Amino acid sequence: MSEAMDTENRNSYKQSLKATSLFGGVQIFNILIQIIRSKFAAVLLGPEGMGVMGLLNSTITMISSFTNCGLGTSAVRNIAEANGANDTKRIALIISVFRRLVWITGLTGALICLVSASLLSQVTFGNTDFTFAFIILSFSVLLMQLTSGQNALMQGMRKYRYLAKANVVGNAVGLIFIIPLYYFWKIDAIVPVLLFSNALIFILSYIYARKIKIEKEEITITDIKVEGRDMLKMGVLISLQGMLAILASYFIRIFISRMGSIDDVGLFNAGFTIVNTYVGLVFTAMATDYYPRLSAIASDNDSFVRAINQQAEISLLLLAPIIIAFIAYIRVAVVVLYSTKFIPTEGMMYWAMAAMFFKAMAWSMSYGLLAKGDSKVYFWNEFITVCYGLIFNMIGYYYWGLIGLGISSFIKYGFYFLQLWIICRIKCNLKFTRSIM
Repeated sequence: MSEAMDTENRNSYKQSLKATSLFGGVQIFNILIQIIRSKFAAVLLGPEGMGVMGLLNSTITMISSFTNCGLGTSAVRNIAEANGANDTKRIALIISVFRRLVWITGLTGALICLVSASLLSQVTFGNTDFTFAFIILSFSVLLMQLTSGQNALMQGMRKYRYLAKANVVGNAVGLIFIIPLYYFWKIDAIVPVLLFSNALIFILSYIYARKIKIEKEEITITDIKVEGRDMLKMGVLISLQGMLAILASYFIRIFISRMGSIDDVGLFNAGFTIVNTYVGLVFTAMATDYYPRLSAIASDNDSFVRAINQQAEISLLLLAPIIIAFIAYIRVAVVVLYSTKFIPTEGMMYWAMAAMFFKAMAWSMSYGLLAKGDSKVYFWNEFITVCYGLIFNMIGYYYWGLIGLGISSFIKYGFYFLQLWIICRIKCNLKFTRSIM
């Protein structure tokens, strides 16, 4: 019995490491692309340009999050379940319904952005100078949702290599065209770059998703209602949670621009881009492989708890050298990746990078809530976290400036970890192993 369990544990570790290796490799490549892209953007646009880009991008991301109904996450579970059962007709039915829902939600988001362009410009920048920019970027909202649909299809069908290739090729090709745009148009290139990037990623995700052979299935309004209701049930709560997180990100940028300056928004955006990008290989692997794998064993509580422990341990082992090395050479990294103008982000990033230890542990548990189907508990947990996270950020920046934002991130993820540990302890009797603690 013990030998069989040891074999199962080894296989589980191998599967986790295999997924992490694949998407970790993709992420490392993307990091190299991001280094070059960020360096050129920082030098050619400066902090102000980075601030404008951050505000525009966070606004359209917020609209997309509000209107996508969480389909990119909830549909993965439905598709993977049907794929695991080798039910080709059900796969075809789910995907047919899913594609229609993606178009409906994508067009809705684009229309909202288009109609409210003037209002968005006024709220975001305090004037209507960016009205036309938001009109153009309404197409990006549609493209973002269509891309999310293609990615969900590849993830649900476990075509991870297609997903990885679309990501790598998109970033590489995009870089070739984006740098000249920044060079010749400077700050005026921001809107074309955002639109072009989203269009390119959609085209590539579409090309690779088309390689998956899916039977054609005629569907009725009843099919859309029945299958759509199932996907939307969890998806809406996930979407609300995502929207709240984006909304909080949007408000803190507005708060910084009002209490400080657009330059500080650019510094904040640049600093957290570095933090999130360079630890992203761990979290990308978790989002891609860990969630569907955990869902498959949700009914077996012992295996479920064991999987959470394994993922937490793997995440910490992978993160530790990345975080320690980055903290040791953070100033050099800032100058190399951006320029000396971005050195004020140094203190903020010390704290934000240290917070990633708490985040890794917390994410291992938060996916457990979704895998168990506790979408309401998941939503309220995230809602509470977003609320006190925003408050911590506002207090931190008001009293201590940029470094206060780093400290608030550390405190937020510390609370987030404790909060989730208590919930999972009650829900599934979660106990962390000695190797983690």
